Amino acid sequence: MRITRVSSAVRAVGAAALVVLAAASPAVADASPSAGPSDGADAPTSAGTSFRTAAEVDQGQTATATASTGDYLYWSFPADAGQRPTVRATVKLPKAHASATWQVDVYDGLRNRQACQYGAQTRTAAQDAPEVTLSCTLRTVRAWSEPWADDPLPGTYYVRLTTVGLRSADLGLPVSAELRVESKDIGGAAAVDGSLAEPLVPGIAVTGADEAGDDEESDTSVAVLSSIEPDDGWSSGWWSDRWVWTGVGGVLAALAGVAGYSLTRGPGRPSRVPPGA
Repeated sequence: MRITRVSSAVRAVGAAALVVLAAASPAVADASPSAGPSDGADAPTSAGTSFRTAAEVDQGQTATATASTGDYLYWSFPADAGQRPTVRATVKLPKAHASATWQVDVYDGLRNRQACQYGAQTRTAAQDAPEVTLSCTLRTVRAWSEPWADDPLPGTYYVRLTTVGLRSADLGLPVSAELRVESKDIGGAAAVDGSLAEPLVPGIAVTGADEAGDDEESDTSVAVLSSIEPDDGWSSGWWSDRWVWTGVGGVLAALAGVAGYSLTRGPGRPSRVPPGA
C-alpha cells in the first residue's frame, strides 16, 4: 500500500508539472529571440546628418548610406523593455586613404550617450584597408529605472557614425556604410518591479511647428516617438515570464511536500490491530 501511495504521488507530481509547463510554454516562446523584418525596399538607403533628421531603421533591417569622410551619419531605431540591442556598422573605404579612426555612438531619446556593454565601438582602419567594422551592444533595456541610474529605457535610440582624428587630405573621400540593429530578448531575467507609463520620448523630434510652416517651435509643439515601433507594440508593463516560472516553482514545491508527506507518514494502523486498541 505504501508503494502504491508513493507511485500515485509521483504520478500526480509529474502530471501537474506537465500541465504547468504547457501553460508556461507561450511565455517561454515570448522570451526567445523574435525574428525581425527581412531586408527589403523599406530599409533606408540614406542617413541623416543630425539627430532631428536621423533615418529610421527597424531592427533586423540593413540600412545603407553613401557619404564623405568627415560626415556625421545618424540613424534611429526602437528598443523595448527586455531587449539587449546590438548595433553593427560596416564602413567601406576608398582604395587609397590614410589611417583613420571610426567610431559609433548610441544615444537614447533624450540624447544621453549610452555606454556599450561590449563590442568594438572605436576602430582604426589601417592605411588602404578596404573596410572597417564596428559594434556596440547596449545594456538590457529596462521597463523602469531610477533617474540617477542612467539605464536604457524603452523608446527611440539614435546611432551616430563618424570618423575621428581624420587628416585634412582625406576629407571628402567617398565612403559607403551599412548599419544593422538586432536584439536578444532577455525575458523575465531583466524584469523589474515597475514600468513607464509611456516609452521614452525623444525631446528632439516635434510636431506642430513644422505643420504650421513655422521654423521656430510653437507653444503647441509636442515631442513624438519614432514612427517605427516594436512588432508587438510597446510592452512596458508588470507582466513577464518570471511570474510563470515563479508559479511553476511554487506548484512543484507544494507537490513535492505532498509526496514527501506520503513517503514519511508510514502505513498507518496495521489491519491486525482493532480500532480503539
